[in-house]
Amino acid sequence: MGGRVTRVFRNFNVENRARREISKEKPTPAPRHPTARLDAMTDSPEIKEEVFRKDDRFLTLLKDVYVESRDPPVQVKDGGGERLPCKQEEKRLTKLGHLEALDVKKVPKGKISIVEALTFLNNHKLQPQIWTAEKIAAEYSLELKEVNSLLEFFIPFTVQEFPKETKKAIKGHKPKKLT
Repeated sequence: MGGRVTRVFRNFNVENRARREISKEKPTPAPRHPTARLDAMTDSPEIKEEVFRKDDRFLTLLKDVYVESRDPPVQVKDGGGERLPCKQEEKRLTKLGHLEALDVKKVPKGKISIVEALTFLNNHKLQPQIWTAEKIAAEYSLELKEVNSLLEFFIPFTVQEFPKETKKAIKGHKPKKLT
């Protein structure tokens, strides 16, 4: 509602106020300094003559100037960091099993995917007599030293469920009161 009231006052007598502003005399611009006018200088014949006259002293100095430019020698880039591969890296298909959709399909020889690593670690944990380090190295194209390190330092997670009796025993335990 406040907008309607302000609009009424703003539009009141608009035409008369506009005519009054238009009919006012325009302010006169400030006078210009006489040296700022370039038209007067170009009209004088002395200035025109000075501009078009050749000065022999400047011409002789200009003839003494000799500029010789040479392109720098072209340096051939040796491509220190950028090298084309000498041979194509050998790749092998992964041995995935039921987790096939989660992993990559091809892995370079000497490397292993995460799903394969988890698979052979779990197989070694469940059947260490069958899945020895030598068999894993041969199966996955790995070095024996690396397989031994993997088997020693990486252990897959195990899920442990507590029997219900221990859960009751834990719930039934009352904390001691401090006195």
